[in-house]
Order: sequence, then structure tokens, then C-alpha cells
Amino acid sequence: MIELQHLTKRFTTQSGTVVALNDINLTIRDGDIYGIIGMSGAGKSTLVRCINMLERPDEGTVAVNEHRMEALTPAQLRAARREITMIFQQFNLLMQRTCLRNIMFPMELAKVPKDQAEARARELLALVGLPDKADAYPAQLSGGQKQRIAIARALATDPKVLLCDEATSALDPNTTHAILELIRKINRELGITVVVITHQMSVVEEICNRVAILDQGTVVEEGDVQEIFSHPKSAAARRLVYPAGAPRTETMDGCTTVRVAFNGTQTTDKPLVASLAIECNALVSILAADTRIVNGQTLGSMLLALPNDENREKALEYIKNYPGITYEEVNG
Repeated sequence: MIELQHLTKRFTTQSGTVVALNDINLTIRDGDIYGIIGMSGAGKSTLVRCINMLERPDEGTVAVNEHRMEALTPAQLRAARREITMIFQQFNLLMQRTCLRNIMFPMELAKVPKDQAEARARELLALVGLPDKADAYPAQLSGGQKQRIAIARALATDPKVLLCDEATSALDPNTTHAILELIRKINRELGITVVVITHQMSVVEEICNRVAILDQGTVVEEGDVQEIFSHPKSAAARRLVYPAGAPRTETMDGCTTVRVAFNGTQTTDKPLVASLAIECNALVSILAADTRIVNGQTLGSMLLALPNDENREKALEYIKNYPGITYEEVNG
């Protein structure tokens, strides 16, 4: 659905040239919920604005639904943008318009007949769970309700791609969860490809199937969410996966230290540590752990201390063949 090749964007400032994006290469498949995550200043918002050509890249190409965006005429670009809609952190609703008329606004710009636009707007109000708010004004809504109206407005032109730029950052955790569930529903039921720009790993972990990590304008890691969570390779990924700091490697006298990474073991599986004790008679100690449940799967890592006794090799072999994990012996 979206193909970025060798994308570079520079800005000229009083202190010189800033490279906001540096040789970005990404492929976002049709139907993905794709996360683009990084700390503040990593280039996330610039990247998403290059997708719909609100910012024109200095180098490289952007293809969306087989359209080369940088090569389109102004009229073609306006038409293409109807298939690439966007929701924002601050909702960007028109305060003088009712919710119904906010949703109708992009259809008015597209010259859709008023009766058709109103019927479609009412359908979208029902889709986002606010059929009773047609005549309400944005000032009368909560933050979560405003974002639902913004989502309904974004869907008014039947887009192929929904760009979410920090769309939940201004919301409380419960409201964030509800909005993410709505975005997942839209992706599943309408088949819309979703690109989520965020600095919150919890957002990626809840709804995304793939993720790219940006650091100082460069993609430092990209892949399936489960793989990134269980095996963060770059320093930027480790900062996001382990915001309190990666578990430190410690040692215990007379023990071998093993790092175990869970790559998606189902939560119904038998527990590893208990299994080692029962089946290998290995009384291991947990030195550190960072695990979480992502879409019903256990992801994360543990540091285990295995006693250097007659059961050590049997325990290591058991860990090696345990489904859904990888391991490595570590020193200090």
C-alpha cells in the first residue's frame, strides 16, 4: 500500500541544515496496522507528512496505492489525498460546526450532494459509537468523543489509508484503549491500512502488527512487533522497549547466567521456570525479568541463574528445545 524508497528530507535553519529524514526505506502492506515510533525529534511527524506530501521530500520516492505521490499534478494530488486521511493529537475539529457538519465537511469539499453527505455522516456517527451526537458541538464533547468525531470525519471520503499522528497522546489510558479498539475495528471491518505515529510503546504493543523505530531521522529497526519486543537490537529500540532500562546482567557464584527471550509463547503454555524444576531438577533463580502480554502472547526476556551442577547440561538442552523462545549464555 505504501512504499518509501531512499526518502530524505532536510530543513534549513539559522544554525544550518538539519537532516530530518535520512534515506528512509519502508514497505507498508495493504491491511497493516503499522507503527512508526521514536522519541521526540526522531522525525516521525515529518515522515508521515511526507506520505501525503504535506512535506515534499528532497530525495527519494513515495508510492501510495501505486500512485507516485511526488510526481502527481496539484489536481491529481488533491484527488489522491482523499484516499489518505489523517487524525491528530488535538482533533482539529471546526468548533462552530456540529458533529454532523464536521463529518460532512470533507464531502462538501468533494462536491458530494448534501443528502448523500448527511446520510454518510450519520452512518459514520453510528460506526464510531456516537449516533446521538449529531447536533452537539465539539465544546460539548469529551476528549475521547472528539477523537471519535475526528475519526468519523477522516473516514468520510472512503480512504484507503488512515494516518494517526499521536492520535491518543492527549487521552487518558482508558480512553486511549477505547480509541485503539475503534481503530482496530476500522482496520478489520473496512480493510483500511493504518499508520500509527507514536512515542508510546504501549500503543504499538496493543494494535500494531509491524513497527519501524526511528532515531535521529533514520530507521534503526523494523519488523514484526513480536520480534522487536522480544529481541530489540538497537539502542533506540531498547530505550523504548525497556523505558526503565534494560535488565542488567548479574551473576551468581556457582551458576551459569542465561538470557531467555520469549518470542510469542502462548500464555496457556506451561511455565518455563517451574518446568525446569520439575523435569530437570534444576532450581533456577530469576535475576531479572521484563515480560508483557501482546495480543495474547508472552513477549520479553528473563535472566536466569542455573546452578553449575549435574543438571546444568540437561537444563540448557531443555531451554534450547523449549517452544517459542531463544536463549544465550551471558557473562557479566
